[in-house]
Amino acid sequence: MRRQHFLRYGRRTLVLAAVVFAGLNVVAAFHAWRFTHFTTEAGRHTGNPEQLTPLQKLGVLLTGIKNPKPVNQQRPTFPYVTLHPRSPNGRLECWYGPVARPRGTVALFHGYTSSKSKLLTEATYFRHLGYNVLLTDFAGNGGSDGNVCTVGHHEAADVATVVRWLQRRGGPVFVYANSMGAVATLRAEAELGVRPTANVLECPYGSMLQTAQSRFRSMHVPSFPMANLLVFWGGVENNFWAFDLDAHPAALGHRRPTRNPPRNQRHFRGAGWP
Repeated sequence: MRRQHFLRYGRRTLVLAAVVFAGLNVVAAFHAWRFTHFTTEAGRHTGNPEQLTPLQKLGVLLTGIKNPKPVNQQRPTFPYVTLHPRSPNGRLECWYGPVARPRGTVALFHGYTSSKSKLLTEATYFRHLGYNVLLTDFAGNGGSDGNVCTVGHHEAADVATVVRWLQRRGGPVFVYANSMGAVATLRAEAELGVRPTANVLECPYGSMLQTAQSRFRSMHVPSFPMANLLVFWGGVENNFWAFDLDAHPAALGHRRPTRNPPRNQRHFRGAGWP
């Protein structure tokens, strides 16, 4: 009798554990899709976890984030032309602002849930230093095709497309990028063989797993196992192994001159550029 009772209890426990594990995977897969696929819904992106009330945090955990496709809210005040290079991820939209007698060209790449218009202040500053500028919407963002964002993995191909296009035109090519754009740049150099003259990379994240864990901790929710499942499904849904999305090996593996300015330093002295 005891053995039969134990077996029944054990089976029920295994079934319950399997149901819970399956439920966690369903929730993680749903959240991963919302993180990596923008929608056409009007409205603002869900705020940072620190800005949410406890009730709002619960809603995010249950329903996922609001993730409308980023749009460009501003246009350059300097003369520019719109270009549409084609990367493996689709047609990109770029703004090219040339200057007279340029010292080179700076390619600017934005972060997650952002667009090229958020870098107009930096682009204007680089023009004042004597550089052409090329601002790019990553695929899925702004005016570029698609709605998928892999937080730096597939976007490396966009960086490679833009930098190589500029290099074919001649002259030094520099990269300024922040957050997701910085990680995409490191991947483009370490894995796709891109060789700009130099970089200024602001706030690249460490790894996708660390980023997911930090988001759960900021919501005061245990990060394991949901952060791991979120990263797993984010990669599966977008055809790459997201646990390898790590800026540390890429940063150690490339040999381009690179600066990582302080977070509050939005403008840079000309000494860091040739």
